[in-house]
Amino acid sequence: MGTRLLRDPINPGMAAEIQRRERDSDRTEKLFSHLLSYIHKALPDPPVSAAGRLSALLPHDDVDRVSRLPDSLLRDIVSRLPVKDAARTAVLSHRWRGVWRSAPLVLVDNDLLPVAGTAVSLHDARHVPSAVSRVLAAHPGPFRCIHLTTSYMEKFQGPLLRWLQLLAVKGVQELVLANRPWPLDLRLPSVVLSIATLTRLYLALWKFPDTAGLPKTTSFPNLRELGLCSVVLENCVLDFILARSPVLETLCLQSNMLMDRLTIISPSLQCVHVIASYNLEITVEKAPHLERLIIWVQSTCKGGSRNSNTVKIGIGHAPALSCLGYLEPEYHTLQVGGTTIKTGTKVSPRTMVPTVKILALKIRFGVRSEAKMLPCFLRCFPNVETLHIESKKTAESTSKLTLEFWEQSGAIECIRSSVKLVIFQNFRGDDCEIRFLEFLLKSARMLSKLVIVYGKDTFTSLTEVESIVEPVFDLIWASKCCSLLLVASALAEGDGLEILNIRRGSDLSINDPFAFAGEV
Repeated sequence: MGTRLLRDPINPGMAAEIQRRERDSDRTEKLFSHLLSYIHKALPDPPVSAAGRLSALLPHDDVDRVSRLPDSLLRDIVSRLPVKDAARTAVLSHRWRGVWRSAPLVLVDNDLLPVAGTAVSLHDARHVPSAVSRVLAAHPGPFRCIHLTTSYMEKFQGPLLRWLQLLAVKGVQELVLANRPWPLDLRLPSVVLSIATLTRLYLALWKFPDTAGLPKTTSFPNLRELGLCSVVLENCVLDFILARSPVLETLCLQSNMLMDRLTIISPSLQCVHVIASYNLEITVEKAPHLERLIIWVQSTCKGGSRNSNTVKIGIGHAPALSCLGYLEPEYHTLQVGGTTIKTGTKVSPRTMVPTVKILALKIRFGVRSEAKMLPCFLRCFPNVETLHIESKKTAESTSKLTLEFWEQSGAIECIRSSVKLVIFQNFRGDDCEIRFLEFLLKSARMLSKLVIVYGKDTFTSLTEVESIVEPVFDLIWASKCCSLLLVASALAEGDGLEILNIRRGSDLSINDPFAFAGEV
């Protein structure tokens, strides 16, 4: 379900400050509209749709069969309707009035906006808070889902506090709450942390409530999914939440400020997404049920206060970890157990994570130091079966890597004995990419499929790509039953592939969250 964005998403005071630094106001507005769009794509869709299709009755059939259904089924139907349609069912009959009041209601403030048009004016948006207040006051609860993303919460802090107080009393399962977005340091009322019925909570563009004064008994007994998008919070606050969420399964962090460390200690977490993080050190300390650690678009401060240009990705006690990526030597220093992985690190059981079956890496093949770390990373995961490698652009190549360079790096257990599928993303036809592919095909005895995905704007035709990869056919491949597939990417590089994968990553029924249709 798409979210309509306001025409003017910038608080006037913040806009004035930005324009002092950036005189191009149109460019500034586009920048923050893009920010809003990026964040809203990360938010979960509400469990309703206004696009349902109705079927006509047969001629002369005027029997009201719907009203004959059991109350439990009628409540389920009403709970899946947009809030306006759900409220209208109350006028059908006395029985339907009771159904509406007892159904776990879904309230999406986007459904309260005018239907026409894709953009929403500030004038239209001002009517939303009063409509939300009426619905929350009129319905006794519980609420299945509350999805509030259209209002400038700075202007409606009083109503927001009352909404959260009502939800704490009446109960809500899923809550998505986004600011509009400025000021970014607008603090969310701490009463949100007292809603014990929450199973899913997504917050965007807020300053997280202060947890220092909360009772030690504060807990989130039913919370299974938590998403924090562009939220201002410190490390200790997230530690507080994780320690008090005994059934939390999915954690999604996107562009959060003040955090420079994520320590994963959880008896229940199964999936962790980290999106567009900056200088964030990640350590899986104790997570017995963690299956997926997915890191998208990480960056570091070059030459900053740290003595290194990289941040640590540490894997400790994670006996169920089967899917990991993207690791990037440009930004990451890998630590397994207590050992930091370097080019001279000797392979041992203490430096291995044998449970990982799906591994994703981003490499600048033109940077020699990063290319040298690729075998070091791969040796830490001896049982990988699916390997994703994304070739990153290099501003200036530091060396030309030959086939001998890769062969001299020594044996890589997963390449030699377990890798069955390799998907090579962003292929540009560089010589260093070809040399790596030659090494791969000469070494991978279990490889059954190599997929080379090239940028849609990189080559003029498939024939051109075929001519570039032709040298690999002159080799003797280690696998006798390997196929090679060339695929044009549906997206240009930088089009936001990570956003498309957010929902895939937490859906454990999807075996490989890094793969898309047409690649496998």
